Amino acid sequence: MIALLLALGSSLAYGCADFLGGLGARKAHVLRTLMIAAPASLAVELLLWPFLGASFSAQTLAWGASSGVASAAAFALLYKTLAIGPMNVLSPVTALVSAVLPVGVGLLQGEHLGLVGLIGLPLALAAVVLVSAGHGAGAARTSRTALLLAFGAGAAIALQLVFLHQAPPESGVGPLIIGRAVSSAVTLTAAGLMYRRLGSEKPAYAMSATAGALDSVANLLFLLAARSGDLAVVAVITALYPAGTVLLARSVLAERIHRSQLIGLGTAAAAVSLLALT
Repeated sequence: MIALLLALGSSLAYGCADFLGGLGARKAHVLRTLMIAAPASLAVELLLWPFLGASFSAQTLAWGASSGVASAAAFALLYKTLAIGPMNVLSPVTALVSAVLPVGVGLLQGEHLGLVGLIGLPLALAAVVLVSAGHGAGAARTSRTALLLAFGAGAAIALQLVFLHQAPPESGVGPLIIGRAVSSAVTLTAAGLMYRRLGSEKPAYAMSATAGALDSVANLLFLLAARSGDLAVVAVITALYPAGTVLLARSVLAERIHRSQLIGLGTAAAAVSLLALT
């Protein structure tokens, strides 16, 4: 139950972070948004160090750095995806892709879910699909480029989560700090190399920084959930974060929510209830 609650918290934080990051990327080049979000994320993790502890063994350094590279790719691809929009389609597609790989890794590592879990797991994946469905009349059309970016973002997010999970359990927030330091360095280097192509638009500083801070909170909650529960269950619960993004997009941007998406939200609630019984 603790792992489930942590995963739900991670899902909520990811959904809010993605919404704010996507809005920020609409106001300025995605790298300008990342130049604010990534260091803000690192600052949050450094503040957590004295409270949660951290160790930096060779394994922690390796897995943390790998997660950082994947995180930098995920940030860029995801924010660019959400900037193109529509958020209420692309975010769930990204989430579905990001769930499949960690679930597969967890099952291959010998995790056993029991009968209830085996029902709840595919039901949760189906919920993500339902939330992404329903292209009715008046819905915004999704370009092939946006869909490819969404798939790429999902794969990068999946790799980031798997790499974090592989870090030693006693490493505390060490892998998060290493990962964010690497992703910040990658982001700032890319921004420096592409400076003339970033345009003159100023980033939404507060929005971008908040998105970065929320992403750090989401990563921390995921790491704690994965250490106290099964990766397969934690990953698929975390992947339900589009529910928050979709609801925010509806209330703030007036993006349409279709009937199938509402069914998906109900399906997600049923799946979470089943997985809680595992």
